[in-house]
Amino acid sequence: MMSIDKKMPAPIHMIGKSIRNREMIVKLAKNDFRTKYAGSYFGIAWAFVSHIVTILLYWFVFQIGFRSQPVGDYPFVLWLTAGLVPWFFFSDAWNGATNSLMEYSFLVKKVVFDIEILPAIKIVSSFMVNIFFTVFVVILFMLNGFGLTLHMLQLIYSLVCIMVLTWGLSYLTSAVVVFVRDLSHFLGVALQVLMWLTPIMWNISMLDKYPWLASLMRLNPVFYIVQTYRDAMFNGCWFWERPLWSCYFWGLTILIFLAGTSVFSKLKSHFADVL
Repeated sequence: MMSIDKKMPAPIHMIGKSIRNREMIVKLAKNDFRTKYAGSYFGIAWAFVSHIVTILLYWFVFQIGFRSQPVGDYPFVLWLTAGLVPWFFFSDAWNGATNSLMEYSFLVKKVVFDIEILPAIKIVSSFMVNIFFTVFVVILFMLNGFGLTLHMLQLIYSLVCIMVLTWGLSYLTSAVVVFVRDLSHFLGVALQVLMWLTPIMWNISMLDKYPWLASLMRLNPVFYIVQTYRDAMFNGCWFWERPLWSCYFWGLTILIFLAGTSVFSKLKSHFADVL
């Protein structure tokens, strides 16, 4: 079996490893989620409090301070939260998965352990928090007098998009950060910049006078995820109704996944020596 695995292309090899170790991934993700907040008085509540405070802060600044207007028929706070929730998942998962090899260095040094699953553990751990916030935004939607719609099923698709994109990115960055530790700090800064470049707290319609700039912003794959999330909540639009945009996203995501798994596969034999 091992000789066959080695002959497989890196993407198929790593997907296969993750499928075979799916139970271990979930088990370790649950343990990662619990231990992250072990020893604190409020425990795992901190996983939710920080994001809720962030939402309230942005709501106060933009709606109370800047007096942002409702977006269509929906209050600004709903529109804002629907953009922040997928962003929280993406940023937390990518940042955690990037540092997964260093955090679990004792497992990397074990010959019999499949280190390919380490980034996935962090992604699944972040997914557990995101389940709460996805339910939270739906409840907030209902509390504002809006009913559930069939289009909300697209939230599942949006979550899949986040997980696959993050999975590919994390294979690339988790492998490189072992040798270039500065990448971890750079990623923190890059995520801050990317958050403001992604139309999460501002509407892409603000760039109507600059169509070339709006088109450039749409090349950001995270914007596609945020938009599909908002399409599910507000616009009543399925992802297949934006065929070119969807094809672009998945084409780019597949390329990132191929690049990430290739780099990870080539460098993994050196991880134990460096760590």
